[in-house]
Amino acid sequence: MLELLLMTAIVLAQGTTAVPAGTRTVDANTPAAIQIALAESAGPPVGADAAIFVLGTNGYTKARDGRNGFTCLVARERRDTLEPECFDAEGTATVVPVRMFVEQQRAAGTADSRIDALVEEGYKSGRFKAPSKPGLVYMLSDYNYVFDPERKAVIHFPGHLMFYAPYATQKDVGSGPGAPYIVAPGTPHALFIVVPAGHR
Repeated sequence: MLELLLMTAIVLAQGTTAVPAGTRTVDANTPAAIQIALAESAGPPVGADAAIFVLGTNGYTKARDGRNGFTCLVARERRDTLEPECFDAEGTATVVPVRMFVEQQRAAGTADSRIDALVEEGYKSGRFKAPSKPGLVYMLSDYNYVFDPERKAVIHFPGHLMFYAPYATQKDVGSGPGAPYIVAPGTPHALFIVVPAGHR
């Protein structure tokens, strides 16, 4: 914990840290300064004033308090993905606690299949809640390495915005050119993806 606090103080004193070229994953051994830079890169309009969390040996730890209601961190759908995200206030209240739980369980050595089951149970029991109103997640970083279920591989994905769409499926919005892609369709944490012009 002391090391994390010292690293955070250095980052705040020196300004933004450059992310090393070729960075494709993070874990508890990734320096806090790099994680903070990655987290901020997700939301240029909000990252500088957002609360920041970084991965440590017990899961996420708060590296900085926020001033604007946003929370930024490097999420990992899988242990081999890299997904810098900045959540608005609604996501901070509903989605971020799930992200925290997942990484806490990973740090404790829980198998991924068991974590998935625990998250599903959490939504059913009311421990976790789906977003209750519209909102967005910034993922505008150049360091998005996500799992593509069609290719069954981790791929680089351009900067994009995600909008909460609990339980939505492709049937709800149609398919084909122009239709939004849905992450985790049919689940409480489903999201619409929109790639802004200039990020393709």
